[in-house]
Amino acid sequence: MAITFFEERKRQKNLILVLTILILAVSIVVWNNFFKKEKVLAPEKVYAPPEIKINFEVLKSPIFEEFQSFEPILSLEEEALKKGEEVKIGRENPFAPYETGIKTTE
Repeated sequence: MAITFFEERKRQKNLILVLTILILAVSIVVWNNFFKKEKVLAPEKVYAPPEIKINFEVLKSPIFEEFQSFEPILSLEEEALKKGEEVKIGRENPFAPYETGIKTTE
């Protein structure tokens, strides 16, 4: 019986030590997060964006007059009408399943 008595006492000392360390750690965290005063930071410098000036006289140079514009892109309907074809876009019922011609057995 004396052996178990000493083991319980040793176990209690270990638990008290762990509890003390835990309480100390929690109190340090609480102290650092809640009671510590914030440092006063210097005000940031105000950013003044540089003034941008655009020289539109460059666009009047003869180099830009030599450029050619792209031909306009026609829609599918306009292309088909130009060729004299009939246009059918999409399906009548977009939610209907595709008919593949393959028969499946159920």
